[in-house]
Amino acid sequence: MPRYLIVHPRTQSGDDLVLEDPDLALRFEGGWAVFTDGQGVCLAVPAGQGATIQRVDEQESAPQKE
Repeated sequence: MPRYLIVHPRTQSGDDLVLEDPDLALRFEGGWAVFTDGQGVCLAVPAGQGATIQRVDEQESAPQKE
C-alpha cells in the first residue's frame, strides 16, 4: 500500500504527515506535489514550501531465483 511521509521545514508551522491509501498516487504539476486517491485530489503541497516527500511503504521485492 503506498505510504508517503511529508516533513515540513522546522521554520514552517506545519506538522509532519503520513499519507496512506491503497489508491494513493503522487504527481508533480505546475510547482505542486499533488496526491490523489480514488476520490480525487486529497492533498497538494507547493514546491516552494520546502517540504520533503519520501515514500516509506514496504514494497515487494522481486522473487529471487535459486
